[in-house]
Amino acid sequence: MQSLKRIGLILVWLAGIAFVVAAANKNDPYLISLRGTGNVALATASVTAAVLLIRRGYWRRGVAGRALILLWCVPLLSMLGAHAAFEWLKQRVLRAGAAQVRSLGKHFIVGYSSFPEVSVLAEKGLISGVYITKHNVAGSSATRLKEEISALQAKRRAAGLPPMIVAADQEGGIVSHLAPPLTKLPALSTLASLAPDVRAEKAEAFGRTHGQELAALGVTLNLAPVLDLRRELKRNRFDFNTLIGQRSISDDPAVVAEIGRAYVNGLVASGVGAAVKHFPGLGRVRSDTHHFSANLNTPLDELEASDWIPFRKVLAGSKAQLMIGHVTLTSVDPDRAASHSKPVVDGIKMPARTTSRTGLPSAAPSLPGSGMRACDPAVWTTTHSRRWLS
Repeated sequence: MQSLKRIGLILVWLAGIAFVVAAANKNDPYLISLRGTGNVALATASVTAAVLLIRRGYWRRGVAGRALILLWCVPLLSMLGAHAAFEWLKQRVLRAGAAQVRSLGKHFIVGYSSFPEVSVLAEKGLISGVYITKHNVAGSSATRLKEEISALQAKRRAAGLPPMIVAADQEGGIVSHLAPPLTKLPALSTLASLAPDVRAEKAEAFGRTHGQELAALGVTLNLAPVLDLRRELKRNRFDFNTLIGQRSISDDPAVVAEIGRAYVNGLVASGVGAAVKHFPGLGRVRSDTHHFSANLNTPLDELEASDWIPFRKVLAGSKAQLMIGHVTLTSVDPDRAASHSKPVVDGIKMPARTTSRTGLPSAAPSLPGSGMRACDPAVWTTTHSRRWLS
């Protein structure tokens, strides 16, 4: 019995420490569930625990007992401190000078759950676009979302700012974040076994369907298609998001290029831009790059001869842009992910840019020797972090 009490006491100490850490880091993306009602629950639980410990006489049990009670008081204080620090930074950003704001804001596309908050960011030029996904349509309607997007664009016009990029992830298959209310189409990989003329026709039809429905909402950029090659790799049990094996079109570069180009043409014909992904390729890595680092150790000449063929062909034959992924291209920069690597990004030349009727850049940077165009920095530097922004 005494042993059980000691184990229970140890667990109370460990739980208290866990609560302190969670409260102090409540704004961390991994603790997004603590926002809103989660904050209230955390604060209530910590206060309740402290009160129960006092009522059980722990305050009279010496230094250790008092320390335990104080430990359970810390989460509330930590939470208040974290919130105050966040609000201070928020106000500092909102009060920044217009020139600085617009210079930095063009590099950010954010997801949102609060329309009033994102309206301020859009109107001040603190962001260049928004990313819409499941929670923006959950419990709502396509009409309501269209009205929100229209209102944001109106605020931009009134402020003398360029139209926002409005991005979505509507690949088809398991990544169909706006379906419902939009149509949920099969993955493009279902077309790979068809005859060449048939699969190209159907891929373009898929693109037109996605494009027409997204354009009707006000979406200007679809983060699709996936051009990573499908590789026979051992399944990673900790890959909950990347899942390239389920999202890639084929292991044949020519088939991927054909389907990808036709799909992009369908999107563009409907007035929606495309961002092909995830250069330099995730097909050879097993890690979930949303959460873990991953190295691409393949020599460049081998990548050029296989993995990069779809990217090169689709970009050369369409107006698609390029999303750079979070894999580390070790032969170029072994220390940083491609999306944050100066040796990778600085190798991209920036030609003159124009704006298409969708509000997206129609001329884009080229990667020397590859014939590739990189997506606007607002897209390729932030896309993989989008799930944590609100």
